Amino acid sequence: MPLTLYSGAPMKHVLLTTVGSAGDVYPMLGLGAGLRARGHTVTLVCAPIFEGDVRAAGLEFIPLGTLDDIRAALNEPDLWHPVKGLAVIARLAILKYMRPLYEILARYDPEKTLVVASSLAFGARLAQEARGLPLATVHLQPSILMSAHDPAELGGVGIPDWVPMGFRKAFLAGIERFTVDRLMAPDLNAFRAELGLEPVSKIFSSWMNSPELVLGFFPPWFAEPQPDWPEKMQLTGFIKHESAGGELPETVADFLDAGDPPVVFTAGSANVHGGDYFEAAVRAVETLGRRAVLLTRFPEQLPDALPPNILHAEWVPMRKLLERSASIVHHGGIGTMAQALAAGIPQLVTPLAHDQFDNANRVVRMGVGDRLDPRRFTPGRAARVLDRLLKDEDVLARAKGCSQKVDFETALADTCKFLEEEFL
Repeated sequence: MPLTLYSGAPMKHVLLTTVGSAGDVYPMLGLGAGLRARGHTVTLVCAPIFEGDVRAAGLEFIPLGTLDDIRAALNEPDLWHPVKGLAVIARLAILKYMRPLYEILARYDPEKTLVVASSLAFGARLAQEARGLPLATVHLQPSILMSAHDPAELGGVGIPDWVPMGFRKAFLAGIERFTVDRLMAPDLNAFRAELGLEPVSKIFSSWMNSPELVLGFFPPWFAEPQPDWPEKMQLTGFIKHESAGGELPETVADFLDAGDPPVVFTAGSANVHGGDYFEAAVRAVETLGRRAVLLTRFPEQLPDALPPNILHAEWVPMRKLLERSASIVHHGGIGTMAQALAAGIPQLVTPLAHDQFDNANRVVRMGVGDRLDPRRFTPGRAARVLDRLLKDEDVLARAKGCSQKVDFETALADTCKFLEEEFL
């Protein structure tokens, strides 16, 4: 569905914001580019490392935090721990940027501004309450919705389908009360008191969702809407963005031209602790006798010398790479997973923390891939699972079927439409 120029009421300045890494920023970049194409003025508030991408997309930019903040977060080993990871994100991102983000947004006139914020950008929700700024909350993945009807695996702990609904609700309520609220409510409520706001609880299941509009950047065939989701929630679909100059690097294009489609391996754009993962990947590829591309911005994680059938690349336009690849092995980030679904290739997911467990389980349930947890990601197991996926005609057919359902353009157009109809 092509984007069309907006011709409704007088336009507002749209402020997009997120406190995450590339997987969080790029969907906002895609949305920002779409809104700009429809005639809106758009500013993205995010980590300074993305300034070049933001400006290349023709958007205004406001930095949130510093490069030193990013380095500190990346070097925190517990960032990828299945249980401790939430505490790291709370300390180094959610709570750290809560006040600075609020102070940025509080400068804007509510009559002339719309804020579209990722769910963990607490400063945006506070600006809505304290300053009256219109707000749409964005969820990039369904796991954060904490649904008892479709419970996600949290911290590596899942709830079997046979467990009664009452227990599911009690279990999730306990996680929220004794983990989420215990981590975040003290700092959040202290700042709320400064702003003259009452204290809150049930931060994830209730408070963080805007009462005006909640957008799910994933389609209903990936996660079916549930009765306990936010009342004002709309699912739009996966939204993508490719950096400016989105052509394959010459070395990558030449490698792809030189042989069979490779297996792609990535541990995520923010993971600096993937040495064992890439070592196992290289040995698995050697066992299979296949070619591979290893994606990481941190080459110090890689073995000292790669054989000629394995190529390292720091950055590629993922869509163009995956369209020419046999399969992908990845951490379970929602953006990588969406690109693999669009490419129609099998996936082997190695979830570490956060939403990655739930994303991996959905890949398995759709029948387009498999899951292999990091502690079981040995060269032998990885080779066996990959070999099976690459030879399974049913998996290949289902993956191709999913590629027909991913529609980035319609998702973007629908998201813009929901925002314009509600606010602009």
